Amino acid sequence: MAGLGVIGNISRDLTEYPGRPRRHLLGGAALYVALAAARAGMRAAPISVIGADLAAAMRTPLLEPLDLSGVAVTAKPSCRFSLRYSREHVLIDFAEEYGAAEDLTRHALVEAPRHEFVHVCCRRPLDPVPVLTALVDRRQRFSVDFVAASAADMIAATAALLPRADVVFTDAKEYDVLLRTVGASDLPAVTVTDGPGPVTLYEYGVLVARAPVRRVEAVEVTGAGDTFSGTFLASVLDGQSRRRALRRAVKAATARVTVAGIVLGG
Repeated sequence: MAGLGVIGNISRDLTEYPGRPRRHLLGGAALYVALAAARAGMRAAPISVIGADLAAAMRTPLLEPLDLSGVAVTAKPSCRFSLRYSREHVLIDFAEEYGAAEDLTRHALVEAPRHEFVHVCCRRPLDPVPVLTALVDRRQRFSVDFVAASAADMIAATAALLPRADVVFTDAKEYDVLLRTVGASDLPAVTVTDGPGPVTLYEYGVLVARAPVRRVEAVEVTGAGDTFSGTFLASVLDGQSRRRALRRAVKAATARVTVAGIVLGG
């Protein structure tokens, strides 16, 4: 089996910030989690479905560290996200067109068994319940994350399966939802990001580590949380402690926001 498989979207992202030109970027959680893990030394493969419109973009040298054998190409257009941010880089509005990603659940069920460890980005249009159920049935190690827009629904749907995850990645709002749904003492590890505030790590509900976030001039925030997750996973799977992995992941995510994303043509 290969190393880390990352189930999620690869997308066309249109980002908009006040006073700046709109930018077309190659995005998606599967891409950024896998790329961060690969840059941290892990063999990583996004498991995703794209349209032919992104096939050429996936051949950029920036993605050479990745195993792209788990990316299927279909006749449907690729998933698209329009993301509007405030001057403080807070997401204030978004729109989505799922397109090829609507086939992700079926594709993920086929591809996941090839990997030693699987990270599942529990974000629409993926149905995470059959995917996580299959991982649990195979006793395959996995981790999960969420996104604010659908976190409440996704956490409720997967609550019975989350205690089997090695790590659950959340932000502060998602963590509150998680605690209202799943007993904290049932979760082996949970990370909690909080914007510019410190990142915390809980093990079975006990706070075991906190890492400060260095303030930097942000250029592009897309993929910062995914970079954190991918770096953390690569570090832990390499045998590092979760505490050291936390610090390394915060550093990588901070560096991510200081540079531009992968630019696409319009």
